[in-house]
Amino acid sequence: MEINKKKKFAAGLSIVSNIILSLLKIGAGILSGSLSIISEAIHSMSDLLASFITFFSVMKSSQPADKDHPFGHGKYEDMSGFIEGLLIIFASFYIIYEAARKIVHSVPIEIESNIGISVMLFAVIMNIIVSECLFKTAKESNSISLYADAEHLRTDVYSSFGVMLGLILIKITGHTILDPIIAILTAVFIYRAGYTISKKAFLNLLDHSLPESDLEKIRMIVRSYPDSVVLKENGIRARQVGPIDDIDLVLQFPEDTSICECHKICEGIEKEIREIFVNASISIHSEPACYSDDCQNICDKKCNLKNNQMV
Repeated sequence: MEINKKKKFAAGLSIVSNIILSLLKIGAGILSGSLSIISEAIHSMSDLLASFITFFSVMKSSQPADKDHPFGHGKYEDMSGFIEGLLIIFASFYIIYEAARKIVHSVPIEIESNIGISVMLFAVIMNIIVSECLFKTAKESNSISLYADAEHLRTDVYSSFGVMLGLILIKITGHTILDPIIAILTAVFIYRAGYTISKKAFLNLLDHSLPESDLEKIRMIVRSYPDSVVLKENGIRARQVGPIDDIDLVLQFPEDTSICECHKICEGIEKEIREIFVNASISIHSEPACYSDDCQNICDKKCNLKNNQMV
């Protein structure tokens, strides 16, 4: 319950900060006449929309499983991350279009850089503070939507800093053509972040496997147990569903292993996995090491023979 409160607070904080920055950047862009600041305002408005989506997804994903969603609501976070990535990409294309139009048509630019420099410096400081809060909460809760929102704000940190440096150069050199050029460079950086976020979220929506490095951690845990337990070939399936790591294992035991011993080993393995994957849903199926179609037929014959003898 506590982690859900932290997630809601972080998502709400992102909304407030993006409202403030969007208004400041729009005002600074209009007063200064700087396209790079306007592009940053567009970026912050896409951040704001993304923050609302994140807040909604966090509220939905925190709801328990129900009749219509027996596996929980974690996919809301994956969908949120995918939409946020697309919004970032859309914003980058629009910025490039506007900047290219300024360059091609040689639109005269008059820039008052002082106000822009001040606002960009404030944006850098605020986004560093808020993004760090989001990254911390995203790591604790394994929330892809909060992670996407944090990445969204981190791109704002770098892009705002780049715009600020550009405005300083314009102030020093007087070359206003630097303004749309800086806007294009900012947009390229924004696009890269959007692509990374949307790709990760999209793969989660398609139930893409967890990274091989994570699967190997699970295999190493199983190997640390006696030779009596073996991970079946292709007996591991793991995916991320919103903030939850969904892990399925098939373990093989010698046919004379007692149910109690199997259960004890499975519990130990599950406990160690949870130490690495804190927000995990773990399902472990155990079967005899000799299990196969032939083995099943033999076991059935043995059972039938034994039952006949008892009769």
